[in-house]
Amino acid sequence: MRLLLASASPRRADLLRAAGIDFDTLAVDIDERVRAGETPEDYVRRLASEKSVAGLNAALKGSRHNSSEASRHDDVVVLGADTVVVVDGAILGKPRDEDDARRMIGLLSGRRHDVLTGVSLRGGGRELARMATTAVFLARMSNADVAWYVKSGEGRDKAGAYAIQGLASRFVERIEGSYSNVVGLPVAVVQTLLEELNIV
Repeated sequence: MRLLLASASPRRADLLRAAGIDFDTLAVDIDERVRAGETPEDYVRRLASEKSVAGLNAALKGSRHNSSEASRHDDVVVLGADTVVVVDGAILGKPRDEDDARRMIGLLSGRRHDVLTGVSLRGGGRELARMATTAVFLARMSNADVAWYVKSGEGRDKAGAYAIQGLASRFVERIEGSYSNVVGLPVAVVQTLLEELNIV
C-alpha cells in the first residue's frame, strides 16, 4: 500500500518520518472557511475528510494519465488532517497578518486552550476518521513577549499563531494529551488507523 499525505505541511511530514512511517506527499487545495453553526470538532473532521477525498481524487486522476501508475491506484491510501486552536469556543486558524497574530497570542496568554486535529484515512473504498484533543497551558506573556514572538515570524503559518516546538516553547507551562497533535498530527492516532486498515 502507498500512503499519501494530503498536505504541504513540513511539520506533518517531519512527524511521520520521525515515526518511521513511509509516505509520499500530495498537496491539496480545499475551501477552509468555517460554515455557519459549525463546531470546531465538526470543522476539523470535515476538513480532514475533504482533504483525504481531494488527495484520493488527485491520485486516481494522476494514475489515469500515467500507465505505470494505473495498476497501482487501488493500493493508494490517503491521509488528510486539519488542526485548529480553540479558545472560548472560537477557532483560531492561521493569522492573516501580524496584528491578527498579536490578537491570537493575546487571547492564549496566561490560560488554557485546546488543539484539535481531525484525521481521515481513506482507501479501498473505506474512510477511517478520528479526532484528537490536547490541552495547552501558556504562561502569561507581557506585551513585550508577545511583540517579540510575533516579530520572530515563527507563528505566521500556524494555527493559533504559535509553534510549540519552537520559540514559543518557553511559554508553554504544560500540556495534557498528545504533543505531536499540537505540532500538527497525532501520530499515535495515525498509527492506530493504519493498523485498522492493515497497512502496518
